[in-house]
Amino acid sequence: MPLSAHRGLMTAPGAPIVRADFDATPGPGEVAVAVAGCGVCHTDLGYYYDGVRTNAPLPLALGHEVSGHVVAAGAGAESWIGRAVIVPAVLPCGECDLCERGLAPICRGQKMPGNDIQGGFASHIVVPSRGLCPVDPKRLAAAGLTLPEVSVVADALTTPYQAVRRAGITPGSLAIVVGAGGVGGYCVQVARAFGATVVAIDVDPAKLAAIGAHGASLTLNVREHDPRSLKAAISAFAKSKGLRSTEWFVFECSGTAAGQTTAWGLLVHGATLSVVGFTMDKVEVRLSNLMAFDARAIGNWGCPPESYPAALDLVLDGKVALKPFVETHPLADINRVFDAVHHRTIQRRAVLVPA
Repeated sequence: MPLSAHRGLMTAPGAPIVRADFDATPGPGEVAVAVAGCGVCHTDLGYYYDGVRTNAPLPLALGHEVSGHVVAAGAGAESWIGRAVIVPAVLPCGECDLCERGLAPICRGQKMPGNDIQGGFASHIVVPSRGLCPVDPKRLAAAGLTLPEVSVVADALTTPYQAVRRAGITPGSLAIVVGAGGVGGYCVQVARAFGATVVAIDVDPAKLAAIGAHGASLTLNVREHDPRSLKAAISAFAKSKGLRSTEWFVFECSGTAAGQTTAWGLLVHGATLSVVGFTMDKVEVRLSNLMAFDARAIGNWGCPPESYPAALDLVLDGKVALKPFVETHPLADINRVFDAVHHRTIQRRAVLVPA
């Protein structure tokens, strides 16, 4: 029997998102997840406002930060029925040579909801069962969180988690996060959980104040510094805390050309630059700085599904705070919420909840 569902479809950049009914019956190896919540990511806004092209043709439901309950399953996936889950933002095939060699983030057969397949701004989403992250309802309740709120784990948390893990942060490291809201705010918290002392950089005093209470030991407004004085302020802070003047870990999370330029200017000897945010804008840098500083730059595309449970544990164990940084809105208000997030009148991570 068909599983009746509805989704919000993007039909063209900037055009109103419209509701459409569909059959959410899963095929073999797939599950249908009744969406509890789906976070609004700036990647979604890039598709909608900035002309970033989706891999699948329009019309398409956006949304890749999804949590919910599995309500139907195809052959081979029946064990998931009834379970609370987070859907990974990037679903590798799990079978190709890249996946078998531990390189799932660059799997060429990967599926990203809201990009390669229909996304989570919907009542239901149909996805492969491979890689789903189970959520323990008892631990969730004990942490004072709801299933819609942890939808943002699917990208806003796991992407910086993967970046911090790959960069190699250990206790005693100095981490610098450029862009302290959204993904950057969680990057600050994850880096702190890994034992780093964290410097947060932003242009927004409110975001700096918020993250100053949740893991950043030093906050700096880049508008109050030129590049040289910014680096000098961090150097002085590192010295005062007995931290190294070398081997800084710099995470660019703002997704802006200005932020990328700022991050590049913070390279020191042995530094690691992790690019987490995305922008279509171009920047001009001197690549020879990587050679001169014996530094490295790493791109970060999502997070392997097998790392999701450990990232979720940081939240459920109270090491990363979600609740102060998210707010829920009805899915029916998607057009209003997109506009508000785009114009920054919503400061927290907006999560859309189906009626």
